[in-house]
Amino acid sequence: MSIPARAVFAALAIHTLWGANPVAVKLGLEAFPPLWSGFLRFALGSLCVFAWARLARIPILPERGEWPALLGIGALFTVQIALLNIGFGATTAMNGAVLIASNPLFGVLFAHFLIPGDRVSVARAIGVAIAFGGVALVLSRGAPAAIPAAGTWGAGAGDWIVLASACLLGLRLALCGRLLRHMNEVRLTFWQMLVSLPLFAAGALAWEEIRWEQIGVAPVAGILYQGIVVAGLAFTVNFYLMRRYSPSVMISFNFVSPVAGVLLGMAILGERLSAGLLGGMALVALGLVLITRR
Repeated sequence: MSIPARAVFAALAIHTLWGANPVAVKLGLEAFPPLWSGFLRFALGSLCVFAWARLARIPILPERGEWPALLGIGALFTVQIALLNIGFGATTAMNGAVLIASNPLFGVLFAHFLIPGDRVSVARAIGVAIAFGGVALVLSRGAPAAIPAAGTWGAGAGDWIVLASACLLGLRLALCGRLLRHMNEVRLTFWQMLVSLPLFAAGALAWEEIRWEQIGVAPVAGILYQGIVVAGLAFTVNFYLMRRYSPSVMISFNFVSPVAGVLLGMAILGERLSAGLLGGMALVALGLVLITRR
């Protein structure tokens, strides 16, 4: 399938913005625990998508046959984001950026079985193998013991939780790629967020407390970035591209995200880049480039 230059540039731009998400999540977690962060993020994101749908006159009320798929995707979305926030809180932004960027590897594998015509070629299989080598390298070095939340889960557990989230994200994107063949991307984006809100709220009220004394510019900015830029803008544009082009190719442009996430983790959070993490990031990026080389 031919992919025009403007679609390539759009994919690169949104995945660069996505690369800053681990930093934004960690800033938000300073005051808002994982489930509260998810609730606030997607309350903002759903408002942004709703406003866009109204301006563009896009109908967002699901058709009768779409409800089961939307409810299922919404539940999967909630679990994936909850694991993402928990994992990011227990590892560095740099580790998290590389590991969550492995989601296209799972997405390509799931798309092979779920989306007719979206097959894994030899080149893609080699790219997947190389990128998984990078993931293994990151996991083998573990998270530094200085991560506050790491003590709750044990050293290195945050990395594995983020990897589980990446696997579920790959599955969700593959399922969304299938749904986008007969469902508008704005409606799909809006309803998976909306379905997640009562689930996040119930869990947050039952198990978490907001750290009011920690609320300041950085945590609020982190939540705003997650809600408006990532959830409101990047999700919608990504689904727009996935609907019009090969889903496994478009989601594989995520090779930009780990690079952006590592650089921003160094610049904003002062994290240090080790040789192991650099090697893992290079292998993940190389593998994803092989997947998208056509």
